[in-house]
Amino acid sequence: MSVTPHAGPVTGPSPAPGPAGDGRTARRPLVLRLLARPEVGVLLGALAVLVFFLIAAPSLRQGSSMATVLYQSSTIGIMALPVALLMIGGEFDLSAGVAVISSALTASMLSYQLTVNVWTGVVVALVLSLGVGALNGWMVTRTGLPSFLVTLGTFLILQGVNLAVTKLVTDNVATDDISDMDGFGQAKKIFASSVGIGGVQVKITVFYWLAFAALATWLLLRTRYGNWVFAVGGSAQSARAVGVPVTFTKITLFMLVGLGAWFTGMHNLFSFNTVQSGEGVGQELIYISAAVIGGCLLTGGHGTAIGPVFGAFMFGMVNQGIVFAGWNPDWFKAFLGVMLLGAVLINLWVRRTATRR
Repeated sequence: MSVTPHAGPVTGPSPAPGPAGDGRTARRPLVLRLLARPEVGVLLGALAVLVFFLIAAPSLRQGSSMATVLYQSSTIGIMALPVALLMIGGEFDLSAGVAVISSALTASMLSYQLTVNVWTGVVVALVLSLGVGALNGWMVTRTGLPSFLVTLGTFLILQGVNLAVTKLVTDNVATDDISDMDGFGQAKKIFASSVGIGGVQVKITVFYWLAFAALATWLLLRTRYGNWVFAVGGSAQSARAVGVPVTFTKITLFMLVGLGAWFTGMHNLFSFNTVQSGEGVGQELIYISAAVIGGCLLTGGHGTAIGPVFGAFMFGMVNQGIVFAGWNPDWFKAFLGVMLLGAVLINLWVRRTATRR
């Protein structure tokens, strides 16, 4: 004999929402939902660093001083953004620092030695930077080797080529001054000019930095490509199983790092008119640290584009804050180490607090 379940309306009292429930359907408090954001921890850290140095170095309260801090932050932040996207996609690029110098050296030497318009060198440098990024991505996806090893090899190759080719072509470790060449003034306006705001000169890189951050945020949160980035960072095999173009996504992420290296390299070139071939070593760790401080996990699949903005700001604030406070600049790296560990611990605490019932 079968039993037919009662299909009539339920007349008993409904369960009351709140702590008496099992927590699965109750809406989480606003504070916990905010703490669940990966950029919240670095925002708190950035505010703490800002307040600390405003107290320790009163001269930082001036508009021109803050413009210097923002400029320093932007030179780090422009590269930290594509590095962060790559980390969300589950990969690293240890060649990012020297790639900036490679791009600048290419544009400078090509323009000067061939006596052509500097825009020719700029375009060739762009093609080279995108090519290096594409090669890194192709080797990672084709061989299955860790990106740490692949880009470490690229780092060493670029470092050696930068030094050797520059000495071979210029008989020096630096490129020649290109400030009197055709197209230099126009390129300088685009890559290295300043904008007056309230009597304070603000470098154009600050505006590029914020615009790139907004674009990266839109890319991650509002496009199919952003979903692909999170998917391949979480699990490349699972992403491929549901139709995500893993190879395309990873290669383009490496190319975005190359694009950032090109832009930063052009800024360096047109700011100082010449490039030192041995520079850039160690900068890749700064970019990666800014991304990690900004909430990007080393394991991939987690992070935002806004977090690295605050991470880069913390670096710029510490870098310039030590100078304005009159402290020994030798302590800079020690401060960065403390800041990195502190930010990681704060991010860990924030995530644990946000997931606690």
